[in-house]
Amino acid sequence: MIDAILENILMMIYIVLGGALISWSVHFVPVGGAPAAMAQATGIGTGTVQLAAGAGLTGLVSAGFMMNVTDNLLLILASGAVGAMIMIAVTMIVGTWVYVYGVGVVPSSAKVKTDPITKYRQDLYVSQGTEGHGLPTVSFVSGVIGAALGGIGGALVYYALIEVGLNAGLTAGTSSSVTGHSLVGVAAMFAIGIFFVNAVIPSYNIGGTIEGFHDPKFKKWPKAVISSLVATVLCAIVAIVAIAQLGGM
Repeated sequence: MIDAILENILMMIYIVLGGALISWSVHFVPVGGAPAAMAQATGIGTGTVQLAAGAGLTGLVSAGFMMNVTDNLLLILASGAVGAMIMIAVTMIVGTWVYVYGVGVVPSSAKVKTDPITKYRQDLYVSQGTEGHGLPTVSFVSGVIGAALGGIGGALVYYALIEVGLNAGLTAGTSSSVTGHSLVGVAAMFAIGIFFVNAVIPSYNIGGTIEGFHDPKFKKWPKAVISSLVATVLCAIVAIVAIAQLGGM
């Protein structure tokens, strides 16, 4: 009994860490929203929550497939990170094609005079009345980093919830397994719910658009991460209790 409690506490720590990573990752992803859709701001032309959820859920699915092959946590997290990175990278590449060849604008940032990575001038190419447009190199790199963090966070949450169910099944002497539809389904639903909670919190912190780690708004990330830690603790308690009961059935 004590071992099971300690194991659940460890899994709760994993879930909280995963939630914090998800919250932090949102600040890296270049979000432009409606202004970006009209090429009046840098970033991808959709909202913070949608992009964060897309990266995290892709990482969660990738981690789920990897868990059918191995129970090595590092490989599972790596799979989640790579899956999310591919998803966001492809989204940003296609968005860049649309901006360059469809709209006819040069990817450039209005937040910095030169790109921190390529050192190319940005201010010369920013159209009047806009906050930049497209996805400059620094925003692309920042988005990939954010996707990796979000993928790892989503994978960590899913892994912890599955382990809670498996441990409860072993303690109760039942045959619960990672391939069981009820356990996987409930764990996935709780993981998705936790992910959306931790994607919405930083969206209020950002307050609209963000270009990436070079954006002045990025400095506000500690507030969102602390808030997400508190919120995830509450979510983790509910999730662990519910899934532990399922695993013990």
